[in-house]
Parts: sequence; C-alpha cells; structure tokens
Amino acid sequence: MNVQVSQQQLLKAQAFKALHDRQGSFVIPNPWDAGSAKMLASLGYQALATTSAGYAFSQGKVDGALSLDETLANVRAIVAATDLPVAVDLENGFADDPLESAQSLLHAAEAGAVGGSIEDATGRPGAPIYCFEHAVARIEVAVAAVRTLPFPFILTARAENYLHGNPDLDDTIRRLQAFAAAGADVLYAPGLRSAEEVRAVVQAVAPKPVNVLMSGGLKLTVQQLEELGVRRISTGSALALAAFGEFFRAAEEIQQSGSFGFTSQSMPYARANQFFKD
Repeated sequence: MNVQVSQQQLLKAQAFKALHDRQGSFVIPNPWDAGSAKMLASLGYQALATTSAGYAFSQGKVDGALSLDETLANVRAIVAATDLPVAVDLENGFADDPLESAQSLLHAAEAGAVGGSIEDATGRPGAPIYCFEHAVARIEVAVAAVRTLPFPFILTARAENYLHGNPDLDDTIRRLQAFAAAGADVLYAPGLRSAEEVRAVVQAVAPKPVNVLMSGGLKLTVQQLEELGVRRISTGSALALAAFGEFFRAAEEIQQSGSFGFTSQSMPYARANQFFKD
C-alpha cells in the first residue's frame, strides 16, 4: 500500500516519536470519539490514543465487535478533531494472518494515525492468546510493514495474558522481549497488578519504552510510574467508563427517585459548548 503523507501528519509523527525518545513519562489518554478528543486536547495533553472498548460501547456494541472499517472511521474523526498525534487501538489487527494484520496498520496510517498497537489476543474465548511463535511472527511482519511508511510510525506490541485469565509474568516478559527484538517501538502488557510487576517489565525490555495501562486495579500515580521507569501511561476505557457511569447514575436517579440532583454536578452548557467551537 502506498500511503500518502501530508506535512501535518509528518510533523505529528515526529512529535509523537519525540515524546517516546525523551526522558520521563507522559500520559496518553484515550478518547472514544471526536468530542472527547477535543475536550482532552483543551487540557494540554500532547497525544491521544483510541480505545476499542470505549468506542464499541458508544456504538452499542461489546468490546471486540467493531469492524476495521468502523475503527478507521473513528480514527478519521478523532484525527480531524484536534492537531494532536493519534495512535490507534487495532486490537489483533482484525486478522489472524500476519500480513492481513499488518495491513490494518497501514490503513490506520492512511486514516491519519501516527501510531498503532497490535495485540497477541485472538478474540476467541477457547484459545484467547496466540502461540508464542505466531505472536512474534505477527509483530515481525507488522514492523516490516510500518517501516515502509514515509514517516516514523510508532508500533506498540501488546502481550494480553493478564486480560485473559493468565497472569503469567514470565511468559508475558518473554513475549515482550521477543516483540522488542522483532523491532516493536513500545511494549505494553495491560492488566499488570503491582509496582513490582511494572518494574519487572520495564527492566526486562529496557531501553525500549513501556506503556502501562492505568485502568482497573493498578493504583499508582504518574510520579510513581515515572520513578518505575514507565515512559507512556494510557487510560484505556477508563475515561469512557467514567462518562458512561455518570450518565447511567443520572438516568437511574430520575427513574428511581424522580429527582434531578445530578444536574448540580453537571458541566454547564456554555462550557461544554465552548469545547466544540472552531
């Protein structure tokens, strides 16, 4: 695929790479649509990453039910909404085959993204994780594909053991080290449960950058993660779940008590409207 790149996308790619090359940590929050992307950009974040779960929920679907076309449409909307670099949650690349999965990365780049992730989860409950050899082959082919792009595309390789009932740190580290050796730019094991596990992953793949997911059980601050050597911190579906949670509680209050107390905590209309003015 011959992906054409604009000067704006090139500058975004260079800025995104620089975030990973510098010392210290940065937070890359996960908007689920163009509106949430605009709000995050207004707060001064330096980059954004999509959330497959957050977008799926907003479309009335379970996580994992989106198509590649739906994902790319959301990418285009988020890329158009702000001037920030955008990375894409591409799940397993929407294919088992390494070549097909790698093509999804190129489609994401064509949609305006400057980074993307490929995971070793199959999407099949009976066999949720690809075997080691196939998982590594998929990253090798993905690396080869993104290196054909005319800009630095940051490829994140994900080891999904912890999200699928197999909290095996040794196997997770083995996979991340193999992904690093295959050329992945960032390593990511969502679901880590403690500072000790985070430190072990960071040390195992150093000097490659590590992304840590701050959603669910792990309770660490940005400063603590930086002290552990984490380069990138993402929120996954946490912000979407926070928004959906407040929406549900407000609707539940009306239904159960007939009251509208939630409005006292709502963002004022004028302030919300201001986010979306050109």
